[in-house]
Parts: sequence; C-alpha cells; structure tokens
Amino acid sequence: MKISSLLLAATLAWATAAGAQEQKLLPADEAAQDASWVAFRNRLLNALQKHDRKFLLSVTDRNVRNTTAGERGIAEFQKQWDLASDASPIWRELSSALFLGAAYMRRDKEAKGRQAPQELCAPYVLAKWPQEIEPFGHGAVVARDTAARREPSSASATVQALSYDIVAVLDWDIEDRESGSPQRWVKVRVPAGEGYVPEEHVRSPIELAACFVKGQNGWRMVAFAPAGGD
Repeated sequence: MKISSLLLAATLAWATAAGAQEQKLLPADEAAQDASWVAFRNRLLNALQKHDRKFLLSVTDRNVRNTTAGERGIAEFQKQWDLASDASPIWRELSSALFLGAAYMRRDKEAKGRQAPQELCAPYVLAKWPQEIEPFGHGAVVARDTAARREPSSASATVQALSYDIVAVLDWDIEDRESGSPQRWVKVRVPAGEGYVPEEHVRSPIELAACFVKGQNGWRMVAFAPAGGD
C-alpha cells in the first residue's frame, strides 16, 4: 500500500531542497538471532501464504493499531483489511513487510504512566530512519544495485545504480511506459538526475509497518498501519 497521492504536494516541496543529498539506509534484521522470533515469523509467513485468517487473528493484539487514526481493535482490523476475502491485500502487504527485515524501536507515548514496551517493526525502514531527513518527501531503496531508469520502463537507460540509498521522491505512483504492463514506478531525484525505480524497491518510513511485542505467551502483532500507527 503506497503513500496516498494526498501527500504529493508535501513530497514535491521537500524533494527539491534535498534532492542532491546522498545518504544510505542499510538493511537491518535485528531479531535474526532470536529463535523465538524466527520461528514466529516463519509461521506467520506460512499462514499468510495460505490465507490462514484464524492464525493471523490469533497473533493479533486485541487493541491492534489500524490504518484509521483512533480506530483500534480486532473488529476494525478485520473490516479495514477485508479478511473475509482471499483477495485481501493484507496477504501480500504483510508478507512484503516481513521479508524486508525488522528493527527495534520504542514509541514515545507512555501507557498508564509506564514506558511503552519496545516494539519490533517491519520493515526496518521505520525504526532506522534518520531523524534529520524529512520523511514525507523521501524513501529508502531496499535493494542492491537497482537501476534508476531514465523512463518508467525496464528497457530504458540507467541514470544511476542505487544500493540502499535514501532518495528524494517526486512521485510515488507512475505507470509503466508500456501499455498494459503491471509494473509501477517511483520517480526519484538522485545526484545523477531524475529517474524511475520499481515501486517494490523503494519504501517510505511513513507507509505500512507491522510492529510486534514479545510477551509471556509469545509474539503478538500490535500494529499494522502507516508509520506503525498512533
């Protein structure tokens, strides 16, 4: 689920000022050595592949943070993701987030006077995003040696090869130049100029992130929302 077109104006304003900046956001998978997380993630990925609603709901927190601000809970989660349907985008979106690796973060808000628990959020982009870089107009390339093309087409010439670069984003959703092609592109500005990167190779810190907490009864998903939810 890419960023809404409503953010485009803010994106353009910031991208012009910061387009020449070159910085990396290297991939992270901070719980890779935690056997309990690895086992849980594998079970969850398997359940998503099978569209196993029962297992997904069993590991979702009853107060899960959702995409609509202020609307928490299982009922809203099922409604927003249309879990009754095999065509629900959650099977693809949550799998995509988990495959990219996760990183720990602690939310600023406190619960009942106590420090909020540390959360493991996937993809890692949310937790690792540099505070000095404005998030609305930028994205992180999450692949090695991906080509920024001169046109939105895999046949177009390469403007610059990118590996885990933070890039200024001019447009999050561009159709392929070839009519009927399912490929979507993100228009970016890099030091070599403007180019187009496959949408699956760029992630924003404010798009969907799944956050998990480890408790006495194992892992549970406490959020699946833009920027981890409120």
